[in-house]
This record gives sequence, C-alpha cells and structure tokens, in this order.
Amino acid sequence: MTGEVTNAEGVSKSSPIRVHIPQEIDVKAIRTKLGITQQEFAGRFGFSIKTLQHWEQKHRAPEGPTRAYLLVIDRDPQAVQRALGSVA
Repeated sequence: MTGEVTNAEGVSKSSPIRVHIPQEIDVKAIRTKLGITQQEFAGRFGFSIKTLQHWEQKHRAPEGPTRAYLLVIDRDPQAVQRALGSVA
C-alpha cells in the first residue's frame, strides 16, 4: 500500500487500489434495514433530520464522502457506532 488517499470515486494516480462507491445510495433502505426511525438514524450517525428526509424523498442525493460513509453504515453499523462512541 502506498499510503496515498483515494477519493470518493476511487481514483488515485499513484496507487492501483480502487474503491467502488456507488453513485446512488438508498438511504431509506439502509435505515429501514436497521429498524430505526429517521430521528434515531440522524442522531446515531450525525445527520440532520432535514438532510435525511431530503435524501429519502429523493429531493437531494448524498455526495462522495457521504456516500462512502453511508456504505459503511450499511455494511457494518456497529463499527461506525463504536468509532463514534455511540451506544446502540
């Protein structure tokens, strides 16, 4: 590993490592899978309720680093909670 930082699209000029971050993330599906309310999801992972509602209603879409963060939440929410020091 070269120690280079890869951007949200997985592009790095000095490293062959690529990270795939989907262009679209279904935020409502992630929250529903966790079985929590919008307020709980927003509070647990540091989003505003309004932003979460805009994403779920498809009025706006999460951008680069936020998509990556949501992907980690989807794949391992407990790891995110541990890292943030939050309690389930």
